[in-house]
Amino acid sequence: MNSPSLARSSFVKAVAAIVQKDLAAEYRSRELLSSMMVFALLVIFIFNYALNLEPSVRAKVTAGVLWVTFVFAGTIGLNRSMAVEKDRGCLDGLLLAPVDRTAIFFGKVISTLIFMLLVEVIMLPFYGLFYNVNLFNPGLLLVMLLGSIGYVVVGTLLSSMAVQTRTRDILLPIILFPIIIPILLSALDASNGFLNHLEFDLIQPALGLLVALDVIFTAVSFMVFDYVVEE
Repeated sequence: MNSPSLARSSFVKAVAAIVQKDLAAEYRSRELLSSMMVFALLVIFIFNYALNLEPSVRAKVTAGVLWVTFVFAGTIGLNRSMAVEKDRGCLDGLLLAPVDRTAIFFGKVISTLIFMLLVEVIMLPFYGLFYNVNLFNPGLLLVMLLGSIGYVVVGTLLSSMAVQTRTRDILLPIILFPIIIPILLSALDASNGFLNHLEFDLIQPALGLLVALDVIFTAVSFMVFDYVVEE
C-alpha cells in the first residue's frame, strides 16, 4: 500500500476514533443530548404560548421558530462539547496525539452533527403536536441536514477558539450568530419553500446557495483549524 493510501486510512481511523469516543462518552453521561432536548422543548413551548396566533399565521412562522430552536439548542451542544474536552484535559491530549489536527476537527463536527440531527428529528413531532402541522417533509429534512452541516462546521471552529477563554458561554454566541446569518437565511428560504409546497425551481436558488455556503465554510474551517488551536 502506498504512502497516500496509508495517510488517508490513518486520517479516517483518527476521525472515527474521535466520533466513537464522543458517542461513548455521551452514552454514559447523557449530558449533552438531554440539555439540548430540554432547551429545545422549552423554546418551542415558549413560542407556542408567546405567539398566540391563528393557525394560518402559525404556518408562516414555522420555519423561523424551527431554526431559532435548532440554533439555540445547537449552541448549547457546541459549548458543552468543547467545554467537556477542555475541563477534563482531553483537548490537550487530542492536540498532542500524533494525528493530523484536522482529524480532530472533522471528528468533532461529525459527532456534534449527529447529536444535533437527533435533537432535530425528536423535536419535529413535538412541534407538530404544539402547532398542529406535519413537518416530516423530505425537502425540509434535506434543508435541516444542509443547514445543520454549515452551522456545526462554523460552530465547531469558533467553539474551539472560545473554549480557551473564561467567558466561553457568552463569547460563542456573540461570534457565531453574525457569521451564520447567510446559512440561516438560506435555510429559512428553502424551508419556507418546502413547507408552502412551492415549485422546486423557486426553491432551488436558496438550496443551491445553502450547499455552496456549506462547501465554502467547510473548506475555510479545514484550512484555519490548525492555526486556531495553535493559538
